[in-house]
Amino acid sequence: MIAFRSDRLATLYLFHPLQKLPRRGPAAKKIPILMYHGIRDGESQARHPYFRTTTTPAVFAWQIGYLARSGYQSVRPDEAAALLLRPERGPAKPVVITFDDGLQDFYTAALPVLRKYGMSATVYLPTACIGQTARKFHGRDCMTWAQVRDSHREGIAFGSHTVTHPQLKALADGAIRRELEDSKKTLEDELGAPVSSFSYPYAFPETDIPFRSRLRAMLEETGYRDGVSTIIGTAGRRNDPYFLRRIPVNAWDDIRLFQAKLEGGYDWLRSLQYLSKLVS
Repeated sequence: MIAFRSDRLATLYLFHPLQKLPRRGPAAKKIPILMYHGIRDGESQARHPYFRTTTTPAVFAWQIGYLARSGYQSVRPDEAAALLLRPERGPAKPVVITFDDGLQDFYTAALPVLRKYGMSATVYLPTACIGQTARKFHGRDCMTWAQVRDSHREGIAFGSHTVTHPQLKALADGAIRRELEDSKKTLEDELGAPVSSFSYPYAFPETDIPFRSRLRAMLEETGYRDGVSTIIGTAGRRNDPYFLRRIPVNAWDDIRLFQAKLEGGYDWLRSLQYLSKLVS
């Protein structure tokens, strides 16, 4: 049974249909960047479906299967940023699949499904939570470095999610820079490959323009070339490539809502999200 969701109703019966109406001129290229966290059963039912961050293995399998059957091809965030500028150089239906936090259920539950359907993903790691044996993040096991390297050999890309997953806005600039530099160096040392993508931990403070500008400058100075955020929406040409928008996905997205999200029907929530940050 689908839980009552005002965001689903507004998406399916108002904004997605409006988004499909004919418009003058060619449509601007948009790319869905899906944001996953855990792939597991049994999340508490106390939270409203909108706020949940887990996807059950069964739902994840049909979501990835749906992407494959619908002709979507997975690309990395850097490839997506390039395609937004030159869409003729890539697949007709690109999609970026991302995972935050580096939880071990990516390796045990998500990777086999991605492999089955020929899809790839980008996983963002808080490097202090990754060890030679499994460490915990918010009570959940994270991947080990051996699992990270094994996934990398299978074509999975990795990016930084800082070292300790802090609220970066609350830190001094020197501490922020250390989080960026140290996580990048650790990843590159462990993978033996360059790392240039970043995922902002927690809700992205997009309304704080001075902080956003400082962070962007530090990302560029420390060798990052792209990144993703928690700003809701499909990624477009006008997005800052360091803070690309993403679509949150969880186990309570039925097939109609999942399809609408892929096609830009969920983008309307970005305005509400921005207003809520202004008044908070």
